[in-house]
Amino acid sequence: MSHIEVAQIIEQIKQEIEVDASGKAKASVRATARLAGVDEKAIRHTLENAEQKPSKLAVMLMEQGFQSAELRGWRTDGIPDKAIAIILEYYAFYANRYCNPQARLVCRSFNTIGIRAWIQEKLGWTKPTTANESALTQIQLLAAIAAQMAEQEQRLLQQQQQQAEILHRLKDVEIEQDRFNTPSGHKYSIVGFANLQGLEISAKEASTKGRKASALCRKQGIEIERIHDPRFGRVGLYPESVLIEVFSSGQN
Repeated sequence: MSHIEVAQIIEQIKQEIEVDASGKAKASVRATARLAGVDEKAIRHTLENAEQKPSKLAVMLMEQGFQSAELRGWRTDGIPDKAIAIILEYYAFYANRYCNPQARLVCRSFNTIGIRAWIQEKLGWTKPTTANESALTQIQLLAAIAAQMAEQEQRLLQQQQQQAEILHRLKDVEIEQDRFNTPSGHKYSIVGFANLQGLEISAKEASTKGRKASALCRKQGIEIERIHDPRFGRVGLYPESVLIEVFSSGQN
């Protein structure tokens, strides 16, 4: 007898096993006999004669607290899970020449998890939750959700930090590339550079500094770009390095 064959038997008798609201399980006489690997008549005989001529099996059942009258009722009402375990144990080890390997195999399997737990699992029975248990479940659920959200938030912060670091590195690369492409610095008009430095400058001063900046550009061989300014007409754009020198000399 293999575990596969036992599984097949269990599947066949599944409809003859039930669990009540409290989780107590029971099985029909036929289902119990199939599990134990014996003829159904043998178990029925034990139950029917429990009061007048109790068999060795009946005695074992009554020693565990069952009454002889109860045994007779099991023929129609079904055999309780604890009694099933005793019957399996009997045919596994104490039935002398009626002992069989199937009963031993099933008995060992049930001893591992318990007959009641096994039947509950097979029938998908779960213990009804009380109000306190339901509340606790909700609290645990909320805690789990909160923990999950905290984890997601932490991952988001890490991603944002990584993105900020990447942007910072890209900015450094852009600055270095810009420095390479425009060694003299960005170009500004006189008034634009003054505004950038937070300085006030008159039109006369702007004109004077413009002439100085133009002279420095010609001296250094730098081409002066011209743009249209609505206030001054066409004005020159000078490299930042030139403007720094012009404005610095004007402050001395």
